[in-house]
Amino acid sequence: MAFAHPEFLVSTDWLAEHLADDDVRVFESTVFLRRDDSGFRVEPGRGEYESGHIPGAGFLDLQGDFSDNDHALRFMMPSAEAFAEAAGRHGISETSRLVLYDRAGSSWAARLWWMFRSMGCERVAVLDGGWRRWADEGRAVSTDEATYEPTTFTPTADPARFADLAEVRAFIEAGDGRGSCLINALSREQHAGADGGGAYGRPGHIPGAVNVPAMELTDPDTGLYLPAEELAAAFEQAGADRAQRVVTYCGGGIAASNDAFVLSLLGYEDVAVYDASMSEYAADPSLPLEVA
Repeated sequence: MAFAHPEFLVSTDWLAEHLADDDVRVFESTVFLRRDDSGFRVEPGRGEYESGHIPGAGFLDLQGDFSDNDHALRFMMPSAEAFAEAAGRHGISETSRLVLYDRAGSSWAARLWWMFRSMGCERVAVLDGGWRRWADEGRAVSTDEATYEPTTFTPTADPARFADLAEVRAFIEAGDGRGSCLINALSREQHAGADGGGAYGRPGHIPGAVNVPAMELTDPDTGLYLPAEELAAAFEQAGADRAQRVVTYCGGGIAASNDAFVLSLLGYEDVAVYDASMSEYAADPSLPLEVA
């Protein structure tokens, strides 16, 4: 079985051959979530990037440049105007051949992939295996700060690629007549509520949600995405129907974007990310959660 949209994923071989292409824009997007007394803090992976990165790659600060920092929650999608300004400042236009990678399982790259796609950038791809694959193969590494000439990004926003609390509440209220699928991309332990609530205060999952953990989408030994047939089986067994709308969620829209990315690879057409995810939902004690 092949992916329905293999162009959404590029190999290290492809990238090595196309690094010098005029229209290719390569960016690292690593973020680390560091545990602290408040739960966790966001730490951009710029230090790791500066210690060695793919030659010609720039660095995108997801929280600093590509999130709505006026919002109380982390990583929320910014306005089309703010997004376009940040993209253009980094030398990315809506027609750029954009390749994204990270050092943490590809969810951060997938998050930016989802954002750029939602703004009309159609030639954006994730590097399969990310930095881990590139480094394991002993490929060239640079410590030079890479920048691209600023340009204009003209956004074409697609709001249907994001879900909000109202849509999630409608899903819960519809019960057996839902006509859609809600997928939790957090770990199996978090889905079951066995973590005691963790960083989100209350344990469990949104009623009716099924679980396809983002951490299980890639091979733990190589960092590569699993074969198409294995990924398709995982989502089909969870109940994702290609004829239905599929909404993914997690803690703050990151792992959810990885699930949404893979669903797109597989050819699912009506997919959305619940952007605020458990950061919003679990904070409201009036909203129900299920355990086990």
